[in-house]
Amino acid sequence: VQLVESGGGLVQAGGYLRLSCELSGRPFSSYNMGWFRQTPGKGRELVAAIGRSDSSTYYVDSVKGRFTISRDNAKNTVFLQMNSLKPQDTAVYYCAADSTLKGGPSTYRPDYDVWGQGTLVTVSS
Repeated sequence: VQLVESGGGLVQAGGYLRLSCELSGRPFSSYNMGWFRQTPGKGRELVAAIGRSDSSTYYVDSVKGRFTISRDNAKNTVFLQMNSLKPQDTAVYYCAADSTLKGGPSTYRPDYDVWGQGTLVTVSS
């Protein structure tokens, strides 16, 4: 199983980016999916997660109302639309897959057993 992310880059504060992550090797619809981010010296923080059926989502408080997670099971891809970006959103963003078959998106990091390589998002002030 492999996850490949794309869409990171440099953007000014107030701008937007859309991250994509494609899964290959196993049926995408069997995974809950999540987006994490990490800054130097800090652990990975779960930013958003989505259940297998796309009917339930989770967001960390700091991104509620600005970020939207979605998935297209036909394209084996999960997205993170990031609007109204702030300098404090600067981080390496990772997508991750949870194969535990839980009923909804997990906020428990050990549930995520497949990780992408990360994509850098830089928000300038």
